[in-house]
Amino acid sequence: MKQIISIFSALFLIFTLSSCVKEEDYANTPKDNFEALWKIMDEHYCFFEEKQKELGVDWNEVHARYASQVSDDMNNEQLFEFLGKMIGELKDGHVNLSAAFDYARNWSWKENYPSNFSDTLQRKYLGTDYRISSGLRYRILENNIGYIYCGSFENSFGAGNLDEILLYLAPCNSLIIDVRNNGGGLITSAQTLAARFTNDKTLVGYMKHKTGTAHNSFSDLEAQYIEPAKGIRWQKKVCVLANRSTFSAANEFVKYMKTLGAPIIGDRTGGGAGMPFSSELPNGWGVRFSACPMYDCNRNSTEFGIEPTQKVDISTTDYQRGIDTIIETAFN
Repeated sequence: MKQIISIFSALFLIFTLSSCVKEEDYANTPKDNFEALWKIMDEHYCFFEEKQKELGVDWNEVHARYASQVSDDMNNEQLFEFLGKMIGELKDGHVNLSAAFDYARNWSWKENYPSNFSDTLQRKYLGTDYRISSGLRYRILENNIGYIYCGSFENSFGAGNLDEILLYLAPCNSLIIDVRNNGGGLITSAQTLAARFTNDKTLVGYMKHKTGTAHNSFSDLEAQYIEPAKGIRWQKKVCVLANRSTFSAANEFVKYMKTLGAPIIGDRTGGGAGMPFSSELPNGWGVRFSACPMYDCNRNSTEFGIEPTQKVDISTTDYQRGIDTIIETAFN
């Protein structure tokens, strides 16, 4: 765990320092803001090869097409919509443009698929007397299966809190961890939770970072490991529930747990396998994008998501009967 944290700390420092470097001076005009955004992405975005292979995105072609349309007569709202559409070509949930009046985002990675999650159905399983700690909602279900819902990794998990949760669930025969609709957060939180489900230091993937401005300028792959937590660790069966809205740090958590042997039930995750980096345009608008790619233990990119062990959708019939098909499959 210390090795993983040190790697990410070093990368954070590198990216923080590099964000202070100005590539060249651009004027605060629509055309120059367009050129600045395109170049920032061209030199620092990390998934051009993957996006061209899977989506057919040619970033030079994108430049030529949009450069012919940009005009210095555009007002702020028109320019924002125009630039948001350009970066939307990458269909990356980590690629965003932010201004004081709006936030450009692309959610096609989840919007074009079944949601496979229902608050109404979940309340039927969780009830009203569930426990909550460190943002985790948990309870023992009637069939003596433990259930933990992790809706976000935005907060750190206290070691003592995780000890209490696992101690409370210890009488259960098995455990379900539900990360459906978890949009991510702190990757260290994903690591902290996964560390409760292994007794050995385990290789769970790789990562690399940009070393130059060319699309293929990267460092060598650096190994990611999960080391067993010092506190209470789960020793019985465990499975993980995921859907297309399982993204970013939650995508990483699914990667860790699948590598550790936990079945993944539900839908393919939404991906988001790039550590985000932020920069700024001449007009002050912020741009955020994937800059540090991550891979599974077989060196395959997880940017486009992770396949479940068992593909299951919530059926219309089950939904009408108040049954969560994915949870019921996990029971079996």
